[in-house]
Amino acid sequence: MASRLRSVAVPAYLFLCLLLGGSSQGIWANMVLQLLGLGLICWSTLVVPDEPGSKAQRALLITALLGLALVAAQLIPLPFAVWRALGPRASIGADYALLGVVPAWLPLSLAPYDSLTALLALIPALAMLAAALRLGVRPLVTVLALVGGTFAGILLGAMQVGSADPVTSPWYLFEETNFGLATGFFANANHMALLLVITLPFLAALLAGAGHAGRNVQRFSGMLVLVTGAALVVAVGIALNGSLAGFGLALPVALGSLAIAFPKRSLRWLVPVAAVLLAGAAGWIATMPISSTNLLRSSAETSVQSRHEILRTSLTAAKAFMPLGAGVGTFRRVYALYEDHDRLDPVTFVNHAHDDYVELAIETGLPGIILLVVFLVWWARAAWNVWRTPTPDPYAQAAAIASFAVLVHSVVDFPLRTAAISVCFALCLALLVRRRPAPVDKTQLRPTRHVVI
Repeated sequence: MASRLRSVAVPAYLFLCLLLGGSSQGIWANMVLQLLGLGLICWSTLVVPDEPGSKAQRALLITALLGLALVAAQLIPLPFAVWRALGPRASIGADYALLGVVPAWLPLSLAPYDSLTALLALIPALAMLAAALRLGVRPLVTVLALVGGTFAGILLGAMQVGSADPVTSPWYLFEETNFGLATGFFANANHMALLLVITLPFLAALLAGAGHAGRNVQRFSGMLVLVTGAALVVAVGIALNGSLAGFGLALPVALGSLAIAFPKRSLRWLVPVAAVLLAGAAGWIATMPISSTNLLRSSAETSVQSRHEILRTSLTAAKAFMPLGAGVGTFRRVYALYEDHDRLDPVTFVNHAHDDYVELAIETGLPGIILLVVFLVWWARAAWNVWRTPTPDPYAQAAAIASFAVLVHSVVDFPLRTAAISVCFALCLALLVRRRPAPVDKTQLRPTRHVVI
């Protein structure tokens, strides 16, 4: 019974996150995911894994713990004299004097409650990482859960775009969303598009796992039909979604997926081509407007102005709060200090930098940048080992492509700020370094002896 629960823990939690974790606006839904995630973390900590973790797995867990320690350190109170000497906090400290308040101690984070909220938002991804590494992950069942959640989002998206009046449609789950586009269980159409895109390499892994045509023609042909049909459904979802991210990332990810599905067709050269195209797609998306996610509504002129202005203001804030940052979760408040106050709009505001790396620099400063570099080096080594091994794991290869798509998309957006995408990313990291069962050497098996009477 316990082994069965362990085998379904990862896919069940993944499916639940895909349905409930599409936006930070879903307060109660995210609370449920966080509570379940805490239970999953406790279970993963107490259980004894089937085999000791590898060096790469331990390095990943240590990096995650260092990230948590960094956020926790920002909540430690500092003497006011030390606090006001860090970055532009002196001007903020002068505001306390105007109020007639002289605090004795203040935490490094300018908004400790926002930092605590951001810390809680990390629970689903940490739970998935811990569960996948310690409880174990069955790739086939987990990928089926991913495909099931994606298809459910496509179905919901079809009902959304088919509504007579999208603004009043009951199929949109959030008040602030991209009305008129197929957002599925997400509030942001770009994040739904990313989920659709990262499903493609895992469909290719299903095909590769079914075996090659030379070994079992019937099984391979049947799986080829199923995977092709599923890929067409995903393509329809991308068309309904209408997101720049979907159009820009789909082609390079699909090319990389071909190298997974047909490993003996000498298609591995498609992987570096796909990587270059992904980088180019990020540059193309960066020239498109933030306010519109639909390709047909894009305006390159407003795009350059809006994105460049946000990036320029964000870099100014990041430089001002070096070397320790303003605190995790404080971007919106910090950005308001540096934006052009003569052009403020009471209706719209900048809630994210639309570049997670720049936003991380603002919130965590130099320690966060160093930790990010350490993680990217770890990821590059893990992904390289996945593709250079003589007996590749198709699910690990799919995880490498999918996680790279998330990292590239984070240059122009903030997908990891949602529980659904962050859990998918954590699963990819675990698949990159999972231990595969040792293949059985059939030459060492003794021939079966029969007794003839």
